[in-house]
Amino acid sequence: MRSEEFQQPNGVHARQNTMHAFIIEDEYLIGQSLSDMLESLGFTTFSFARSEDAAVAGANERGIDLITADVRLLPGDGVRAVEAICAKHDIPVIFITGYKDELLERAPSATVIQKPVNEHELAAAVRRVLGDRVREQNQMPTPNIC
Repeated sequence: MRSEEFQQPNGVHARQNTMHAFIIEDEYLIGQSLSDMLESLGFTTFSFARSEDAAVAGANERGIDLITADVRLLPGDGVRAVEAICAKHDIPVIFITGYKDELLERAPSATVIQKPVNEHELAAAVRRVLGDRVREQNQMPTPNIC
């Protein structure tokens, strides 16, 4: 979470917390749906990549607070893209895929949500990977632990 300065209508400068999500998804409508859900969780800016190469290149554009990534991309592979990105940047990742079992074979410790995405599951995963950062931003309740 970063603070960015902005000017209010009365000319006073104020600081605003921003959260940026990088969505790696080759299906346009799913990417838009994810951005809508993440916006309701307090994310304010988004960037998108539809291929492995675009994801690796796009990760260098700005500070990213969270990556969501599909496993299978056309063209490319979301896991390889995330591995390349995370070799250079320490960014929390949530995989969102229809191939959960395949992903867990390749990356057993990954945080993963099975498609179709449920907003409550996404919120829980975001809290899990971002912890207090998202709770402070959006004042989300702490999850109950059984």
